Amino acid sequence: MKGNQQAYSHHRNFTIMASHNYFVYITTNPKRTTLYTGVTNDLPRRLKEHFLNSGNPASFAGKYFCYNLIYYERHTHVEHAIVREKEIKKWNRSKKEELINSFNPFWKFLNLEVEDE
Repeated sequence: MKGNQQAYSHHRNFTIMASHNYFVYITTNPKRTTLYTGVTNDLPRRLKEHFLNSGNPASFAGKYFCYNLIYYERHTHVEHAIVREKEIKKWNRSKKEELINSFNPFWKFLNLEVEDE
């Protein structure tokens, strides 16, 4: 019985791990002049943190009021999300704008949409 319990436990853990969600996201300030790229496992919570931190000069997103979500993508493995975040952060503004436009051409603020998910 112990062997079957271990197999079930391993399978159960795999299922739980496989269902993890990690998000690479881009936020902007109200005038859409500054972009911030980040990664999180809880997008609604992180957006709320950005909002509550707005105006705080100790962080980039806070200093520039980047709490409006304009782009996001989901990953199931944290390692992939981190690699993608680093990739996007290296891009110039123009390339980031192309990515955002392909997903959200009018740069609509998506905060309320992800809070409902």
